[in-house]
Amino acid sequence: MSEKAEVETVPAVSFFDPALKQVRRRVYYQWCRTLSILCIFALTVLSIFWGSQYSTESKYTELKVWVVDFDGQTDDYRTSTPLVGPAVVNTAQEFIDSPALHLGYIIKNASTFDNDPWAVRQAVYDEHAYAAVIINPNATSLLRAAVSQQNTSYDPSGAIQTVIISARDENTYYSYVLPDLTTFQSAVLASFGPQWIQTLTTSNTNLTTIPPQAINPAIGFTNIDLRPFTPAVAAPAVTIGLIYLIIIAFFNFPFLMPIHAQLIKPSAGNPPLKIPQWLIWRICSNIAAYFFLSFFYSLVSLAFGIPFSNSPAPDTLPANNPNAYGKGSFVVFWMLNWVGMTALGLPCENMAMVLGFPWSSFFLIFWVITNVATGFYAVELASVFYRWGYAWPLHRIVEALRTILFGTHSRIGLDFAVLFIWIAVSIAFFPVASFIMRWKMKRGLA
Repeated sequence: MSEKAEVETVPAVSFFDPALKQVRRRVYYQWCRTLSILCIFALTVLSIFWGSQYSTESKYTELKVWVVDFDGQTDDYRTSTPLVGPAVVNTAQEFIDSPALHLGYIIKNASTFDNDPWAVRQAVYDEHAYAAVIINPNATSLLRAAVSQQNTSYDPSGAIQTVIISARDENTYYSYVLPDLTTFQSAVLASFGPQWIQTLTTSNTNLTTIPPQAINPAIGFTNIDLRPFTPAVAAPAVTIGLIYLIIIAFFNFPFLMPIHAQLIKPSAGNPPLKIPQWLIWRICSNIAAYFFLSFFYSLVSLAFGIPFSNSPAPDTLPANNPNAYGKGSFVVFWMLNWVGMTALGLPCENMAMVLGFPWSSFFLIFWVITNVATGFYAVELASVFYRWGYAWPLHRIVEALRTILFGTHSRIGLDFAVLFIWIAVSIAFFPVASFIMRWKMKRGLA
């Protein structure tokens, strides 16, 4: 009777049968050890994600908002008694001195920008500040002219500009910047209104002859979003959709590894391939696989109407979806996804060989969490510990994607350079990871 037949005739026993004592002990130990590892890993890795949002409120001041007073500063509108500018600056100073949570308001001198409001817009576009409050040079003169000349066409919103660029990081703007700016604007109007009414009444002005809007609200804000985050369907391309870029790259290994293995397993009439050439084949075939996978990943964004053929726009003028590379933007988008998938995928491939299954799943979770924590959230709002996120692949991919899709300030050369460094390091480590995998297989450890 064969050994297989003997095994099949052994009767099954209950869980607590004495014959299973050693097996039960081994199972208990391995179960406890594995569960402990999983629990400690979950605590550690998830802490990295939660930690990226810990004490965010204490970092509000890292979101810089410049307040620049041009009121009566230029030759055309120079005056010794501006009203609007000082009122806004005083409110900004109150916010700065307040112990309450607020953005990082900084009062800037107009001479810093050569008395040119457009230079402030350029600075916001160049991401030197998250927002700017610009008091226009003619703010006071237009208000006084509306009173003295009874100008019924006077528009209070022409007094002050609030400049943002929400496509830079829509979550940060919608969650923190815009709510605080709304509070700031309300505080300015609440402060200026009584002062202005008192000025009018003490000057013996006939209020019935003044256009109503010149009395209340008298001044207002024009909100300028240089690069709005639209359309909504673009959100997956620069946020959650990129998680799938990592996952697809990770699963490249288990699907293709059995195919690669055929080249080094001798079979009837087929000698094994030399190991150096096998490594070259695997690297090249993986990069080629990422090329096609990234193309079909990119096609999804194209199919669902994300603009890829709009012309670029001037930095200081508002524009919806001005694609940085015009009609060639989709090709650049695809190339970025290809390079990004390679930078994300090759480390997964290496760690899959080093750790083996199922432990390589640990690396996938770690890789996703650390990239998401520093790619989808403002690193400025996290502790100094998270500064390494600037070098993580997903942060560079997100930054470059926003440039391509929304025409934001470009660092795309640096973004691609960081991704290529990840690829180069991964390729250099690839033979080492392959050696570890073969070493473990020969010893029955994998």
